[in-house]
Amino acid sequence: MRFVFCGTPSFAVPTLKAVLRAGHECLLVATQPDRRSGRGMQLVAPPVKETAMAAGLPVVQPEKIKNNLEFRAQLEALAPDVILIVAYGRIIPKWMLDLPRYGNLNLHGSLLPKYRGAAPIQWAIASGEPVTGVTTMRIDEGLDTGDMLLQREMAVAPDHTSEDVYPLLAEMGAALMVETLEGLVSGSIIPQKQEDAFATYAPILTRDDGRMDFSRPAMDIYNRWRGFQPWPGAWSTLESKKLIAQRLMPLDAGALQRRDVTPGELHVEGSRLFVACGEHTWLEIAELQMEGKRRISAAEFLRGHALKPGDRLG
Repeated sequence: MRFVFCGTPSFAVPTLKAVLRAGHECLLVATQPDRRSGRGMQLVAPPVKETAMAAGLPVVQPEKIKNNLEFRAQLEALAPDVILIVAYGRIIPKWMLDLPRYGNLNLHGSLLPKYRGAAPIQWAIASGEPVTGVTTMRIDEGLDTGDMLLQREMAVAPDHTSEDVYPLLAEMGAALMVETLEGLVSGSIIPQKQEDAFATYAPILTRDDGRMDFSRPAMDIYNRWRGFQPWPGAWSTLESKKLIAQRLMPLDAGALQRRDVTPGELHVEGSRLFVACGEHTWLEIAELQMEGKRRISAAEFLRGHALKPGDRLG
């Protein structure tokens, strides 16, 4: 197929590479503009742009696309068979949906209709899902509501974080997109309507999503910590300063579970630090980072910070 590729972060790179390896012809790569990043605020190119340029592909970086007449004329002149959308970060306008004969195909990082939205991988793990996966779909004017083409599942290990799952799903999705294109050409794929009654939403993450709510059971907080890596992470406050939990572990605490404590209350045993959670459960904070300080182990933190009885997070 003759295709246009729209994508931005590293999640999209394996799909672009896989479709090129499969022999399809890339007419154009569209990605978001370079952004300033890091301490020096240097302009940084998106991973998809770097991949495309290394492959000698033409690249455009429109700030907006809905009413961009130049971008529209460019795509209409190219007349692609299909437009591939992988984590592009832009709403696709109707004129673009109507352009290619095979439509605009999206690789979505969940088993639709669950976790529609901007952060499906993070929210699936934060919700404690034992299985996730990827879906190829034909984009319509709704939010991830289009007809599904193919799906593939992947088991999520109990200690997997979003950072672990992200590259696995990216590679799985790349192979699935190649399979999807083959199936569309051969006519072997029958698009399936999504069951809207089973849909869930995975909104874009905010800083406050990382705030630990110790009224929740320990496993809920632990799953959110896994899901929200590397950002917004899991954080609270101690003595009015931000404390980031860099490594957490749910605890089968035995005698600790029988203690009469308030959620958020801290407890020290030797060099180990525990925090009380809802439903008489506990988390161990193995590594942490105080505001303005470096990441350290709980043992090192306790050597330099004398906690008082009744000290609590939040």
